[in-house]
This record gives sequence, C-alpha cells and structure tokens, in this order.
Amino acid sequence: MQNWMQQLFGTSPWEAGAVLLALAYLLLAVRRNLWSWPCAFVSAVIYLVLFARQALYMQTLLQLFYIGMAVYGFVEWRRGRTEDGQVSISSRPLLWHGLRLGLVVVASGVNGWLLTRFSSDAQSPYLDSFVMWGSVLTTWMVARRIIENWLYWVVFDSVAAYLYFTQGLHATALLFGAYVGIVIHGYGVWRREQRLQQAVVTPQPAV
Repeated sequence: MQNWMQQLFGTSPWEAGAVLLALAYLLLAVRRNLWSWPCAFVSAVIYLVLFARQALYMQTLLQLFYIGMAVYGFVEWRRGRTEDGQVSISSRPLLWHGLRLGLVVVASGVNGWLLTRFSSDAQSPYLDSFVMWGSVLTTWMVARRIIENWLYWVVFDSVAAYLYFTQGLHATALLFGAYVGIVIHGYGVWRREQRLQQAVVTPQPAV
C-alpha cells in the first residue's frame, strides 16, 4: 500500500503511514471505537516531523496538541460511556458555537500576523494558523463527544486539504479531501446514535 501511494503521489513511506493511521483514526472515531486515539497518537508523532521539515510551524505545534489530546481522548471516552458500553454524545447551543468560532477567527488573525512579522520562512501563515486553531477546538470537541465537531471538520478539513496540496503533501491533501465525505457520514451516524440515547434517557409516556 505504501509503495503504491509513493509511486502515485510521490510521497514518502512515512507520510503514507501517517495518512493510513489518520484515516483509521477518523473511521474508528465514527464508530466511537477507543482504538481511534492510539491511531491518532502515532499519526501525530509522524506528522510532527513532516510538518517541521515543511516549515509549517503551526501545523507542527498542532501535532503536539494532537499527541496530548490522543491521551486525553482515550481517557475521556473510556469514562464517558453509557450503560450499554457506548460512548455518550452531547450537543451545545448556537451561542456556544458562535463564541468559540469567533475566538478561532481572532486567534488565527493574530497568529498569522505574528508569523508574517517574525518568521522569514513560514508558509501560508494565515491558512496555517486557521487550520491549527480550528483543529484545536474541533479535536477537543471530539474528545468531549460534542456532535457538532463533525460539522466543524467539514470546513477545517477542506481548508487543510488546500493548504497541504500547495505544500506538496499530496497524499495528505487527498486524505483531508476524503475526510470531508467521512465527516459528513460521521455526523449522520452520531446523530442517529444520539437520538437513540435520548430515547433511552427519556422514555416515551404510556398511551
């Protein structure tokens, strides 16, 4: 598989391995499988080195966050289980989302300006920052089992796919393009499961 990807996309075996592990993470996350987090951990370690070599500094820092969140997410998912052993799902109101998305935009603007001002080789500083801060928020939402994380990923994965493509990380760009379809599916799966959980918590009145 790695040789096929290397020949087709000109990517390294390390990038191919990181791509496959990242894909496994997302597919397992859709199913709320705890093994998604170990896959995320190893993938982030590999990408930490790859992004540092590409001078994508915020993406490099993001991998450090992912490594920590992989540990946190594993612990949180083990703790936040329903009586049948499934990972519980929650939602947040519109105002909650508006405030946090606003913070992402502000943080991205400040971060992008700082990279432009103080770094001579930073690549796509504003896009790099936007993907980084958006991914920080959204990964935390995944770990906290907030269903709207999937809708956030549609935006941030689309921007990330463009960013990685422009930096020559073609296999990673393809991965994030595929992510968009997977996260839409993930939202549908989690939404169905959330309704089932709510039905159990709030039984229907007798007729």
